[in-house]
Amino acid sequence: MLAEFSPVVRAASEVAAEVLWPTRCIGCNSLGELICPDCRANLPWIEQRWACPDCGSPFGYLACAQCQHDWEMRATVCAFGFSGIGARIATIYKDHHERRLAGVIAAAMACSLDEAASWPARDGRPRYDADATDAICFVPATSAAYARRGFDHMGLVAGELSHFLGLPLLDCLVRDDALDQRELGKEDRAQNLAGSMEVVEDVRGLRLLLADDVVTTGATLRAATQTLLEAGAAEVTCCSFVRVW
Repeated sequence: MLAEFSPVVRAASEVAAEVLWPTRCIGCNSLGELICPDCRANLPWIEQRWACPDCGSPFGYLACAQCQHDWEMRATVCAFGFSGIGARIATIYKDHHERRLAGVIAAAMACSLDEAASWPARDGRPRYDADATDAICFVPATSAAYARRGFDHMGLVAGELSHFLGLPLLDCLVRDDALDQRELGKEDRAQNLAGSMEVVEDVRGLRLLLADDVVTTGATLRAATQTLLEAGAAEVTCCSFVRVW
């Protein structure tokens, strides 16, 4: 009986929450929408034609100052630079638990992948090719982060992204607890992640799209990519919401 009323109860709860805590824009705090039209018009999009195809850094296509073009993934696509409203969305979603932003983040990532499909990776193929992608996976939260937040932030985003792209979601990675990457330098980040991930599903021969929220030094994405490749994945293309540079 309770199950029959759960949608009604959920809808009533959402209405009550909106009355008590009305939705405000992430960027300018105006009432009504998570991202108002003015702020949507000023999102810090990365133009994929100028981005580094290896690490996703803006303006790194010809000469990248952020990588040596030696990353393990086939290509990396990032939607926004880590500034302004892009940074606020990433922070509020992950640290302030605004789960409604999962769909917003996934939509931005899907748009960036669509644009990246028109530009070549280092191997000459499109940086993203839906017909050459078998499934979406994601960098998982550590158990400590999951306990702190109550949800796996990239699990929700990857679920939304799978719907946008029409690709199956493969929850294939698990991650041991490690120090918070935000507190570490570039060399320490890579060392901190060594051996911290494990593949728990069969990925042999699969061409995977790996999703994460923020790329800073790339240590997390590279560690996850290497783990997938060592488990037999045919190739890995990466996509992130924001890129620090």
